[in-house]
Amino acid sequence: MLLPLFDNNPTRRWPVVTILLILINAAIHFFVAQMSDQEVRTFYAHWGFVPQRIDQLSDPDLVVKVPVQSEEEPVDEERAEEAENQPEQVVELKADSAAIIATLFTTMFLHGSWLHLLANMWMLWIFGNNIEDRLGHLIYILFYALCGLLATACHGFVDAHSPVPVVGASGAIAGILGGYAITYPTARVKTIVFLGFIFFLADIPAMIVLGLWFVMEFVQLHAQLLDPQVGGIAFAAHVGGFVAGLLLMPLFAMGTPDPGAHWEDEIEEAFGGSRPITR
Repeated sequence: MLLPLFDNNPTRRWPVVTILLILINAAIHFFVAQMSDQEVRTFYAHWGFVPQRIDQLSDPDLVVKVPVQSEEEPVDEERAEEAENQPEQVVELKADSAAIIATLFTTMFLHGSWLHLLANMWMLWIFGNNIEDRLGHLIYILFYALCGLLATACHGFVDAHSPVPVVGASGAIAGILGGYAITYPTARVKTIVFLGFIFFLADIPAMIVLGLWFVMEFVQLHAQLLDPQVGGIAFAAHVGGFVAGLLLMPLFAMGTPDPGAHWEDEIEEAFGGSRPITR
């Protein structure tokens, strides 16, 4: 297992968009965390992406029923019997094209837990600032959003008729990882390497860190396709987002000047012949 800590890849632009994305995601999850379990499930039913709702675009009469039953176990036999006799709790979603399209974007700002949020924002901070530096703030937003949309589309294709909402920025961030891998393949990433109970620090090229991450996601997607019962994580979105980033990054960067092409010479000149120390 590899855990990236930071990359040795200085930037020249302040990562305003990356910081805003992190703050917005954190603020939204803080808001959601104040809700009860039932309220959270209902909230995600409305604002997460539900693959089955795509069918409503061609069948306006279709009502999608999203299960929102709490997973909490009854604590005694009496409550267990009561729970068995209660009808399944669902949220009924009628066809609404605007709402369906909106969830393609809102799903990128929702997370299932604080750990889910932390993992995503950690990777976004490490690798997103360099992609923002390369593309510029506005193009970076478009790149991030498009990767997220394509990642969600991949999940929707693989799990087309599922009534279960998918949430998370993982697909969009996977696109950032793909873009980084093709743009800065030799950048060194300070990484904790876990080998069983042994771990150590190492400087590893980004192509290896991100390449191994992609291989693991692809293997888990393959296992998920073989056994649909293996759920809980949208591996198709991760794989789709990464591939989208790989393919789209050269296109987005094509008409964008590279601020880092001669960053060492420019910084040396700005500091009068001495370069600042970078980690």
